Amino acid sequence: MGKDLIIVESPAKVKTIKKFLGNAYAVEASVGHVRDLPQKKLGVDEKEDFAPQYQIIPGKQKVVAKLKDAAASASTIYLAPDPDREGEAIAWHVAEILKDTDKPIHRIQFNEITAKAVREALAHPRDINEKLFLSQQARRILDRLVGYKVSPILWQKVKSGISAGRVQSVALRLVVDREKERRAFVPVEYWNFKARLAGDAPPEFEAELVKYKGKKLEIGSAETAAAAEAAILGNPFVVAEVAEKERKKSPPPPFITSTLQQAANQRLGYSAKRTMGAAQKLYEGLELGDKGTVALITYMRTDSTRIADEARDAAREYIVGTLGPDYYPEKARHFRSKAGAQDAHEAIRPVDVTLAPADVKALLPKDLFTLYKLIWERFVASQMSEARFWDTAADIAAGPGLFKAKGQRLIFPGYLKVYGQEAGDEAKSLPPLAKDQVLKLLELKKEQKFTQPPPRYTEASLVRELEEKGIGRPSTYAAIISTLIDRDYARLEEKHFVPSELGETVSDLLAEHFVKIMDVGFTAGMEEALDAVAEGRGDWVGLLKDFTGDFYPTLAKAAKDMAKVKAGKETDVKCELCGKPMVIRFGKAGEFLGCSGYPDCKNTKEFDRAPDGAVVPRERKPEETISVGKCPQCGKDLAVKKSRTGSRFIACTGWPDCKYTKPFSTGVPCPREGCTGTLVEKSSKRGKVFYACDAYPQCDFALWDWPVPEHCPECDSKVLVRKKTRAGEIIACPNRSCRYTRPVGGAKDEKDEG
Repeated sequence: MGKDLIIVESPAKVKTIKKFLGNAYAVEASVGHVRDLPQKKLGVDEKEDFAPQYQIIPGKQKVVAKLKDAAASASTIYLAPDPDREGEAIAWHVAEILKDTDKPIHRIQFNEITAKAVREALAHPRDINEKLFLSQQARRILDRLVGYKVSPILWQKVKSGISAGRVQSVALRLVVDREKERRAFVPVEYWNFKARLAGDAPPEFEAELVKYKGKKLEIGSAETAAAAEAAILGNPFVVAEVAEKERKKSPPPPFITSTLQQAANQRLGYSAKRTMGAAQKLYEGLELGDKGTVALITYMRTDSTRIADEARDAAREYIVGTLGPDYYPEKARHFRSKAGAQDAHEAIRPVDVTLAPADVKALLPKDLFTLYKLIWERFVASQMSEARFWDTAADIAAGPGLFKAKGQRLIFPGYLKVYGQEAGDEAKSLPPLAKDQVLKLLELKKEQKFTQPPPRYTEASLVRELEEKGIGRPSTYAAIISTLIDRDYARLEEKHFVPSELGETVSDLLAEHFVKIMDVGFTAGMEEALDAVAEGRGDWVGLLKDFTGDFYPTLAKAAKDMAKVKAGKETDVKCELCGKPMVIRFGKAGEFLGCSGYPDCKNTKEFDRAPDGAVVPRERKPEETISVGKCPQCGKDLAVKKSRTGSRFIACTGWPDCKYTKPFSTGVPCPREGCTGTLVEKSSKRGKVFYACDAYPQCDFALWDWPVPEHCPECDSKVLVRKKTRAGEIIACPNRSCRYTRPVGGAKDEKDEG
């Protein structure tokens, strides 16, 4: 009699589960999906109710063979992929592959990888949820139909190799529409007044003008501001009213996927992709010294704020035991999930609340530690008592002006003891004030301001917008954002999304010809329809028929009517060499201005967009004319240039006739043993410059900081790096375990970085 077999998604989980199940079970990993639609054809029989044509994913043959071998000698097979729609699909496909073994196959799931949770799941197996699988299958086919049918039209009309996506295109439209709002925005002038005042006792404080001549403040010119200033200055500043009250502030709920991504972006600067990658590792389990392999958090793809009773009880014991009973509320906290949330999983929380961040700091890589700390603090804070503030507000009259001053002081930190002060929570004290008290004016400041356009999306605000509008699901947000950047449809500038010219062009063409696909409401409605299939209230084939009934005719019309911009997108810019209009072209390295008279005129320029959207040719930068030798292909000068993402490279000045380029070299040999490469400057798609071996992919050595060709005096590193810190520039060892640093200074440190 063979052992029972448990099949999970990732090899990391195998190690964690084996730790507490021992040799009682065989545990194998599917390593994600094992079957999917084919890569090089549609793989959907549209005439036969959209029957999918699944096949083993290339490269997964060995994994499948291993699973079959393990299943052949097993007594019972337990399928334990992640507890979500994709996990159910993986379980369904693995079951299809193993059904010929004629062994009992059950589905189990657990929200946290602990001995108790896994044993509880094994004690209560179930059948595969076919409704959930069919919902995932419908989503996969929808995405395949849109991608395979629309993308070729874009290849023909815009640029070869680009893509359209059912959800990514709607997310792109949000980014593009926001940029258009910004361009159309007309700033409006307004003036602020602030009075610096003193009472009978310290401290000094500021009050802001909120009303003028009995009306809400609306001062829109320098002349009006000067008149208001003169009218106010001739009067005493008298306290008209004082209000004091206690204010309570409740803690936020524990994290769900979207709020985790938002908080990690805002507090840690993590991308959604980085957050989910780190969370996955925390969920699957990590080596923690004497503790062995330990799973640190519950499942990280969820939109429910529910937590298990035993987790709530554990939090209470921890809070009361470490902070005291005052930090726990009179009644245990329960949070209501948003409407439409899938309540199958708990909120994201630590598996063991007693494993505080300080206990694992030395055992985890920095990015995993900081994310665990964030999740732990948010969960503990969610179960704590309210923060209490004492608020003071004073109305202060000065002739035709009414000023308002606000002060607050923290009475009791409550949950802020753990989760930290948030914006606006800092103490702002007012002196003792009484009605009719005359105050001393120390300074009256007036400031001209202008209304600001709506801000560009950050990763955090884009995730929030997708969630609020019902676009995508928790498991898809990170992939949506990564796709926009990977397809060069948008870039991040100072952590804000800016659509590329290609992204804006694609979005505009799709919005014009695929109105439903690009409609936010329609996309959200499709998510609801897919949820209905998962809940047994909808038919997946009917859903696809309804969608394609409108999609197919639209597709045919778009192929015929969509404007072709492959040869160039017209602009108002004139070529200074021949006078013909310049057009925007989409090259391998990004968009550029090219003369419409090509090939007779080969003038090209880079360009920017003015705030109003006008195309502004970019003047050649000084560094682009610096000669660095002769081109080995045509003999013309070589010049240092910058890529769109920020790294420097060497290019022939005879471009586009000569396309010779080479990386910008640091001149530092690669320190990896046996490698003969040199470290060169590169940049990521997100615009971060780094230094990597030019022998890649044979050698993957890379550094984030400028390399210095010196051996570390304290460890075996063959290279040091030059870094900027708040205290100034330093020379440091790149090895994390080595703390060698020295200030930059002296002859050997004064090396030019190119």
